[in-house]
Amino acid sequence: MPDLYIGLMSGTSMDGIDAALVRFGDNTTDVLATLEHDYPADLKHELLAARDDASLRLCADVPDLHRSVGECFRDAAVELLATAGVDRSSVAAIGSHGQTLRHEPDSDEPFSLQIGDPDIIASATAITTVADFRRADIELGGQGAPLAPAFHEWLFREADTLRVVLNIGGIANITVLPESGRATTGFDTGPGNTLLDAWAREHLGKPFDRDGAWAATGTVHEELLGRMLADPYFLKPPPKSTGFEYFNLAWLQDFAVSDLAPADVQATLSALTTASIGHAIQSAAGEGCDVFVCGGGVHNADLMRRLGAGLADCRVQTTAVAGLDPDWVEAVAFAWLAMRTSQGLTGSLPSVTGAKAAAVLGSVHRPS
Repeated sequence: MPDLYIGLMSGTSMDGIDAALVRFGDNTTDVLATLEHDYPADLKHELLAARDDASLRLCADVPDLHRSVGECFRDAAVELLATAGVDRSSVAAIGSHGQTLRHEPDSDEPFSLQIGDPDIIASATAITTVADFRRADIELGGQGAPLAPAFHEWLFREADTLRVVLNIGGIANITVLPESGRATTGFDTGPGNTLLDAWAREHLGKPFDRDGAWAATGTVHEELLGRMLADPYFLKPPPKSTGFEYFNLAWLQDFAVSDLAPADVQATLSALTTASIGHAIQSAAGEGCDVFVCGGGVHNADLMRRLGAGLADCRVQTTAVAGLDPDWVEAVAFAWLAMRTSQGLTGSLPSVTGAKAAAVLGSVHRPS
């Protein structure tokens, strides 16, 4: 019987695909192989343009992008198998998150759009592929995000210890894992890297501020930070989720930042990410908890320094301490969700998303 699963994940940075080949045990993971598969530069440019298209649901380019992204996800899966030296017959299923172009769970017609044709992946690999994970939760009145908390609960929960798992991707989210007898909670705290990356593209001509080095040269504008933190999203109680359709350069320009030194704006955005995370953790978990960090933000030294200072009463470490490399938590989570769906098990937590009930997530695409 095949007992391996592949997780494919691309976040809001739109750099490319994280791929992980995993075997799951009793609340354990054995990660056999991982890789990063970059998007071609022209495709990334098209994706960023489509993401910023206000009329995206009518965009004529979406079908072509759906196929192109699907081909990239296919290539990532094929390359992963080759790297691991594993035959596809050993893999039970692939979980493909796809590439998010829009996430609007609170609109009059709630939806979340991920592209990357899963039939292309299934046909090329001859492996059943699970995709479109968010729709079932949204149909049950949930946010459809974040979805990783169910996996965090399965892997990281300790019966007598209050833990928080913090993912800093383009958007940051937390999972609060309480002591036994209480439900797991979680939500998107607000921007993670998305505003930092957008400002770096605008002023450095680079996709991101490596190590937060540029932000570290600036001075936080406290008055600006205060106005940003007064945004209604930060004050809204969970369940809640957000994305780049809300936190973007247009949102930032509403604060009239053009008269400030760009490096000071970057420093303030770094402080915004960590302050909003800190407030969220303190309100949801209190003081003195263990915080395990994953996602691309762990490589931003400026962010991690500010986070540690703001959560001085907490022990802040990466998920590596708890047994999983912080770079691969999201990809492994979607491998796990594929396993759950394949076994007819629920993959969502209503206590996180606000849905009426837990759901078996995703659409199943079998090889033709």
